[in-house]
Amino acid sequence: MPEYLKKGDTVGILATARKIDLVTLQPAIKLLESWGLKVVIGKTIGKEQNQLAGPDWQRATDFQEMLDNPNIKAIWAAKGGYGTVRIVDRIDFINFKKKPKWVIGFSDVTVLHSHINNMNIGTMHALMAISVKTATPEAIATFKKALFGEKLEYKIPAHKFNKTGSAKGELVGGNLSVLYSIQGSESAVDMKGKILFLEDLDEYLYHIDRMMMNLKRNGSLKDLKAIIVGGMTSMNDNDIPWGHDSLEIIQDIVKDLKIPIVYNFPAGHIKDNRAMIFGKNVTLNVSEKESVLTFE
Repeated sequence: MPEYLKKGDTVGILATARKIDLVTLQPAIKLLESWGLKVVIGKTIGKEQNQLAGPDWQRATDFQEMLDNPNIKAIWAAKGGYGTVRIVDRIDFINFKKKPKWVIGFSDVTVLHSHINNMNIGTMHALMAISVKTATPEAIATFKKALFGEKLEYKIPAHKFNKTGSAKGELVGGNLSVLYSIQGSESAVDMKGKILFLEDLDEYLYHIDRMMMNLKRNGSLKDLKAIIVGGMTSMNDNDIPWGHDSLEIIQDIVKDLKIPIVYNFPAGHIKDNRAMIFGKNVTLNVSEKESVLTFE
C-alpha cells in the first residue's frame, strides 16, 4: 500500500481523459484544503483536443511528472470519460514502484487501477474531483477516511439477488466496460482468487450481457472468491426490449457460482460513491439481513 496522507501533504489533480476547466474543480480544491492538504493543478487542466484534455503525449507527460514528483503524495483524476487507455503504455512506473503513491478515481481510471494492481500496489477507487459538488456527505466522508488511512467498513442492506456466505481476499475491479476493453492486454487484472467489484454507466443492456458473457467464457469468473456489484446506472434499451434489467442480466450469468455475491453496493456512477481500496485484502460477509465489507 502507498503511504496514507497526513495534513500538509500535497495532492495533484490532473486529467487523464476528458477535458475539464479549473473553475469546475474549485469545490474539490476547497475540500482538500479544508482537510489541511495542499493542491497542485496539472498542466492538463484547461487543455483540450476535441473531447480530450490535450493530446496523448501531454496527458501522459502530466501524469508522469506527478508520478515522479516526490512532493506529490496522491494523484487525483479530475474527470473520467474515455482516454486513459491511450496513455498508460507511455508511462514509466519504475520510480513509482520504488515509492508508490495513491492514484485516485473510478470509471475510466479503471485502466490505471488494473495496471497498477498488477504490480501488487494498491489504488483508491473513489470519487473524481469533478464529483465533489454532487457527492453525498457519506461519499466524501469515506474518501477522507481512505485518504488518511482510517478504517473502512460498509454495512449494506440485503438485496433479493444476493448470495449469502463469507469470503476473504484481495479486492480488484472497477468499470465493467473498461475491464472488458483491456482483456488480453498487460493491464488486464488477474481475477483468480480475488473479490471482484463491478459497476457501469450508460450502456445498452445487451452490452452488459455481452461483456459479462465474455468474463464468464474467458474464465475470469470461475476462480473468484466473491463478486460485489455496484451502481449500474442510466442503462439503455433497444426498441425491441432486451427483457431484463442490468442486475437481472448479471444475476442470470453468475447464479451458478458458489460464492458470495452482493448487489447494489454504493459505489460507481452514483452520488453515494463510497471509497474503496483496490489491491487491499477485505472480508465480505453476506447474510440474509445485510452485507458487511471490511478492509483489513
